[in-house]
Amino acid sequence: MDANGQVKGIVVTANGDAEVLKIADINPGAPGPGQVLVRVMAAGINYIDVYQRTGRYQTPLPYTPGLEGAGTVEAVGEGVHDVKVGDRVAYNGNLGAYAQKALVKGDDLIPLPDDISFEQGAAFPLQGMTAHYLLHEFKRIVPGEKVLVHAAAGGMGLLLSQWLKHLGAEVIGTVSSEAKAKLAREAGCAHTINYQEKSFVEEVNRITSGKGCPLVIDGVGKTTFPGSLEAVSKRGTVIIFGSASGPCDPIEPNSLQKKSITVCGGSLFNFLDTRHELLARSSAVLNGIKHGWLKLNISHTFPLAQATEAHKLLESRQSTGKIILSCE
Repeated sequence: MDANGQVKGIVVTANGDAEVLKIADINPGAPGPGQVLVRVMAAGINYIDVYQRTGRYQTPLPYTPGLEGAGTVEAVGEGVHDVKVGDRVAYNGNLGAYAQKALVKGDDLIPLPDDISFEQGAAFPLQGMTAHYLLHEFKRIVPGEKVLVHAAAGGMGLLLSQWLKHLGAEVIGTVSSEAKAKLAREAGCAHTINYQEKSFVEEVNRITSGKGCPLVIDGVGKTTFPGSLEAVSKRGTVIIFGSASGPCDPIEPNSLQKKSITVCGGSLFNFLDTRHELLARSSAVLNGIKHGWLKLNISHTFPLAQATEAHKLLESRQSTGKIILSCE
């Protein structure tokens, strides 16, 4: 940081493709009441960053993207008592993580254990806590029950597959290549379906003897949702939590009566209403990592200046695991 408080950060001045991500000098400012200035060491890349960049999710311009980061506390504003200067922390839900420093609400900070790296700290909050609410808020996971997870080799898919296996479910994962199928199986998928080669609906029917899956978790959206409604069992549940392929097309609500299907929509930010809830969910994720049954897969780390390349990789849907920006 220079004498004027400026640091390097990514700035978006117009909505568009990944090329609108430009590195520039920014000044995050001093923390106000309830805020903390974090020296960001690593930032997580997520699809919500793409939705904001393209304008699908409206974000006032100009802005510095990134909702998820990890680093050390550099300064503390009035009224913040849970952290002090020098503490290692992680967070999500605060815009501006694609920078060397960022202002974060003190209540949104997660204490980062010494044995968790900053890269891991930037990889677990959004996806890890999303996996937690998806598997604990809508339907009880019954041991032995078959669960369909779309994009099972992506960052979310790998976490969901591991957690579902830990809970005793029989996981069916959709993937787009044999390399991704191998990753998904290593993460706990009992069955993998290459949707480039076979109909996942037909394969689910084969695996389940025509019964379908009691739970389908769909973060892909437009291209998978119609099939998800077919692959779910009678009285089953479909959870939509993302739209990597675009927003789902509308359906007639009464069409759900045919099999008595429940369709749920999930967004992590609706499941972090209190600091107690944030700490409970984050602790559950960190506990899984500590005990070894939950492993983070960080597939690519880009320097801050290559945020454009990181977004292009994510949007190509050729990546596996988590993509991280190094902000040092």
